[in-house]
Amino acid sequence: MTTVLLLLGGLGCLLLGAELLVRGASRLAALVGISPLVIGLTVVAFGTSAPELAVSVRSALSGGADVAVGNVVGSNIFNILLILGISALITPLAVTSKLCRIDVPLMVGCSLLVFLLALDGRLGRLEGALLFLGIVAYTGFAILAGRREKPEVQEEYADAFGTTRRRERPALMNTLLVLAGLLLLVVGADWLVDGAIAVARLLGASELLIGLTIVATGTSLPEVATSIVASVRGERDIAVGNVVGSNIFNLLAVLGASALAAPSGIAFSDQALQRELPVMIAVALACLPVFLTGGKISRGEGLYFLLAYAAYLTYQIMLAQQPGPAAAPGMAFYAVLGAFALLPLLPALLPRRARNS
Repeated sequence: MTTVLLLLGGLGCLLLGAELLVRGASRLAALVGISPLVIGLTVVAFGTSAPELAVSVRSALSGGADVAVGNVVGSNIFNILLILGISALITPLAVTSKLCRIDVPLMVGCSLLVFLLALDGRLGRLEGALLFLGIVAYTGFAILAGRREKPEVQEEYADAFGTTRRRERPALMNTLLVLAGLLLLVVGADWLVDGAIAVARLLGASELLIGLTIVATGTSLPEVATSIVASVRGERDIAVGNVVGSNIFNLLAVLGASALAAPSGIAFSDQALQRELPVMIAVALACLPVFLTGGKISRGEGLYFLLAYAAYLTYQIMLAQQPGPAAAPGMAFYAVLGAFALLPLLPALLPRRARNS
C-alpha cells in the first residue's frame, strides 16, 4: 500500500508541478514580450518534459541509471507512437510550419548522437555537457526561427497561449507559481522513483523495464494532455511541435543533466544499447513522413503508430517474463525495426497520382 501511495502521490505532484511551472513560466515570458510561438516551442514543450527531467536526475543521483535511461527512451517512444497516433486519429496532422520540418530530422540526429555517445556503455559528464550545450543552442535557434514564422502559425500559437499582458497577475505571483511547480516536481520525482524501484523489486522486474513503462508513461502525461487538446482544437502545429520539442529536450537536456549530476555519469545496460535505443531510433525515423510526404500524418498512419506501440508493450511484457538475462537480439529483430521505420516512407516513393488516389 505504501508503494502504491508513493507512486500515486509522486505522479500527482509531478503533474501539478508541471502545470504550475508551465503556467507561471508562460505568463512571465509573455510579460517580457516573448512571442506566443516561442513560448509554445520552448517554455511549453520543455515545461511538459519537466517531470522527465526531475525523475531522471533524481534517479541518476541515487544510482538508478536504468530508471533514468528507461524514462527518457520510453517517454520518446510513448510520445511519438501513442501521442501522435491518438492526435492523428482525432484529426489528420497537416503541419505547415517549416520549423517542424527542421525539428524532425534534428530529433532523429539527436537520437543517433545519444546512441553513438553511449556505445561504450556510459554517458560521462563531458558527453552530458555536450548534450546540454545542444539544448541551449536549440533554444536559441527556436527563438530566432520563431520570429520568421508564417503569420498563420503565429496566430495559432497566439490563440493557444495568449498574447495579452496580464496586469492582474503580476510577475511576483507568476514567479511563485514557477517556484511552487519546481518544488512539487522535486518532491514528486523523489516519491515516484522510490515507488518505481520498490515495484520493480516486488515484481522481480528490471528497473529498466519499470522506467520504460510505468515511469515513462507517468512522466509523459503532460504531453498527452497538451497534444490531444491541441488536436481537438485544430491546432496541429502545436500538437506535433510539443511532441518533437519534448523529445529533443529529453535527449539533450534530460540525459545531459542526468549525466552531469551523477559523479561518474550514467551507465547504459546491454539491453538498453541492443534493444531499446535502436527501437527509439526506428520510431524517430518513422516520423520522417511529417516532412517527406507533404507535412501530413494521416489517420491511417496514426493507427499504424498506435498498433506499433501496442506491439512494443507486448514485446516488453514477453521479454520481462523470460527467466535470466535477456539474450542479444538477432538480425530478425533489426530487420523488423528497419521495416517499421521505412514503411511510413512508402507514400513518398509512390507517384503523385497514386498518392492522391
